[in-house]
Amino acid sequence: MTSDQPGKQVQAVSDGGAAKARGYKDLLVWQKGMALVKHIYRITQGFPGEEKFGLTSQLRRAAISIPSNIAEGQARHTTREFIQFVSNAEGSVAELDTQLMLGMDLGYCSSLETAEAFQLIIELRRMLNALRRKLTSSQQ
Repeated sequence: MTSDQPGKQVQAVSDGGAAKARGYKDLLVWQKGMALVKHIYRITQGFPGEEKFGLTSQLRRAAISIPSNIAEGQARHTTREFIQFVSNAEGSVAELDTQLMLGMDLGYCSSLETAEAFQLIIELRRMLNALRRKLTSSQQ
């Protein structure tokens, strides 16, 4: 990761603290985002066919957006840009949380099916917040 200051390396925030990352695939937050995408795909396989272009598509796109934004942000040349993409990922987590609750309310999935996905959502929200704070403080 790079920062706005030449030669200054930003550390990635993981579940247990900070660790140097060579690329986005080394980031625990990206790895958990990828795991969440797989859960969402499994959950939405059981959704009604008429939701293929509705809620199923929305859930999948919101889920995919999380690790995609992390990857794109980490590949950018400034910390300021990375912070913006982390913020976008945080928005996608909130969107996914809302849509998954709606899927449950509509009876398309159960609390048992979604328990692990909701746990990952909680972890990702916390990790993205910590990463954004860490990146912001490294700019100063």
